Amino acid sequence: IPAELYEAAEVDGASRWRQFLHVTLPGLRPTIVFTSVVSTIGATQLFGEPLLFEGSVSGGISHQYQTLGLYMYEQGWGFFHLGRAAAIAWVMFLLIAVLVGANARLARRRYRKEAGR
Repeated sequence: IPAELYEAAEVDGASRWRQFLHVTLPGLRPTIVFTSVVSTIGATQLFGEPLLFEGSVSGGISHQYQTLGLYMYEQGWGFFHLGRAAAIAWVMFLLIAVLVGANARLARRRYRKEAGR
C-alpha cells in the first residue's frame, strides 16, 4: 500500500483507526479474498493429515476433525455408499467452482476499476 495514501489520510485528519478502515483494508482486500478462497479450497481437499491423527477415516470418536474428503472416502469405501460419495464429490466440485468463479469475478472487477474502464 503506497505511503502517499497514508500521508493523504493523515493530512485529511484521519485517525489511525480510520486509516486502517479506509486505506489498509481496501488495499489488502484482494489479498484477503484470494487467501480465503484458496484456504477454503485447500480445506475441502484436506485428507492426509486428519487420517494420520487416528488412522481411520471416521475423523475421531465424535467426527471432530472429519473433512469433506474423509467423509466422502468413508461413505464410498467404508460403507460402500458410492452414490452418496459421488454426490459429496459433486457438492465439493460445485463449491470450489463457485469460489473460484467469485474470486475471478472480483479480480476482474478490480482490474477494470484500476484500469479506468
